[in-house]
Amino acid sequence: MNELGMREKMKKLDEIIANHKGQQGSLMPVLHETQELFGYLPEEAQKKISMELNIPLAEIYGVATFYSRFTLKPRGEYTIGVCLGTACYVKNAQLVFERLQKELNVEPGGTTEDGKFTLEATRCLGCCGLAPVMMIGEDVYGKLVPDDIPDILKKYR
Repeated sequence: MNELGMREKMKKLDEIIANHKGQQGSLMPVLHETQELFGYLPEEAQKKISMELNIPLAEIYGVATFYSRFTLKPRGEYTIGVCLGTACYVKNAQLVFERLQKELNVEPGGTTEDGKFTLEATRCLGCCGLAPVMMIGEDVYGKLVPDDIPDILKKYR
């Protein structure tokens, strides 16, 4: 993100904080809206929230790292979640996951250099009958084999 974009987003963060300041339990909605704004919770945003809401930075960090919804590093435009739960695992979900790593040149939990994809291993997605399963954003793909991956990724590139 360029400096101008960051300044504009920090200005918008001021509005988010102002909308919730003084409300009981304001931290969670502020963190959710900040995550939507930036795509993650940058350190400078956490510091601003800490100062403006008078909440220790350590507490903000604790909340941000406790809840899996939050992330402290930039995420891709699309999050790919591959289920590695039991039903998917026994149907070779690991091979699908490894193919994604190879195709995207990214480690588990990482984001591609172009900022397009973040790859995550997940637990049950509730589609056990379609095992192995992955999600890209809100799109579900089931009964996968590793060779399906290149064509699926083309839809998002």
